[in-house]
Amino acid sequence: MRLDLARLNYVLIPTTREGRERFRRARIGRFARGIARAWITLTEEGRLVLISTMVVGAFAIDVRNTSAYLLLAVLAGALFGSVAMIPHYRPRGLTAKLVAPARVTVGEPATFDVECAVPAGGAEAVLRARGPFLTWDGRWVEGIPPDVAVEPGGRVRLTLRARFSACGEHDLGGFTASRVVPMGLARGGLVYTDELRLMVVPRIASVRRLDLPTATRHQPGGVALASKSGEALDLLGVRPYRPGDPVRDLHARSWARTGVPIVREYQQEYFTRVGVVLDTETTDPDLLARAIELTAGVIARLSRGEALVDVLVVGDEVHDLTLGRSLGTLDQALDLLACVTPRPRAERVSRSGARALHRLRPFLGRLSSVVAISLDDDAAAEATELGVREAGVPCKRVTVKGELLAALERREEIDL
Repeated sequence: MRLDLARLNYVLIPTTREGRERFRRARIGRFARGIARAWITLTEEGRLVLISTMVVGAFAIDVRNTSAYLLLAVLAGALFGSVAMIPHYRPRGLTAKLVAPARVTVGEPATFDVECAVPAGGAEAVLRARGPFLTWDGRWVEGIPPDVAVEPGGRVRLTLRARFSACGEHDLGGFTASRVVPMGLARGGLVYTDELRLMVVPRIASVRRLDLPTATRHQPGGVALASKSGEALDLLGVRPYRPGDPVRDLHARSWARTGVPIVREYQQEYFTRVGVVLDTETTDPDLLARAIELTAGVIARLSRGEALVDVLVVGDEVHDLTLGRSLGTLDQALDLLACVTPRPRAERVSRSGARALHRLRPFLGRLSSVVAISLDDDAAAEATELGVREAGVPCKRVTVKGELLAALERREEIDL
């Protein structure tokens, strides 16, 4: 198992918004917030001057044998002078709005735009925007945006970019915008944007071909909200005509009886429905990440057709999502896969297979076929495949290992 050393640097920092709120309300949180507020009031240049002042101050203690106290006076004077001017550079009327994506692919740069508006009247404002303290897997890229001079009544968009190396929901907090005081050592008050909750989703493997048996399976009562595709339909009832309804579905007798156009409403009860099953029993998070990428690629490939796709993530419980035919979207499937975490293997392999099959059994009756993505070619995976086949559902098992694993790491096109 690979130890992510970067995570250890953040072990004392709550990862969720709720956890951070509890920390802020605690006594130590209030103390730390005061120090953090003083720290972020300074610009990057101001922090460098502060650290330099502390270092020079250590050498300037011996005033008889060194003239370092003169440099200390210059640095301290510039720093305290900038801090003293902060009240005169408050962001009166300054507004900041964050424009950010709802989700971003892991490893790809995410762009965050801070739109700032300076009120009319007054003097020109020099603005600086900065992002929040990132999570353990986040890194800012392309440097920090420079300061921008904005005329009164003007607007400006400041862009920041970051990259994340782990999937899941990320609570980033708010971005800040502020005016910069002369000498650029301090920020004249901060304006915060709304807090950002970003979903980092897995990459989608390029699945070029997927061989599966095609068949339809009866869905008792039909599938609510599913769009029709021209197969055999059962009459569900009648309802008032809506613009766009086919003219051939008009029901003349009901129209004559009620005086308003009435159409027949049909319900489709036979669908091709494919289950994509992902097993999460592993101690290797990198292997699970590759399996999630493959699962996303299989789902993306299947979602291009007319079949319903049931995403079944087998963990301590089965997480179920149906997409296709206007029921769900690929983005929803990626959000589900982004939150998948590895779970430890059972002590007995046979028990692990029986447990997975037991959790899948309630879903098998509606499926036409199953794509089972396993992490190990062991007895548990074989038992799951055999159980699915014995339930009368064709099963294609794909094990993430060997050439397939290497192709995923190289991001090549894959035939399954």
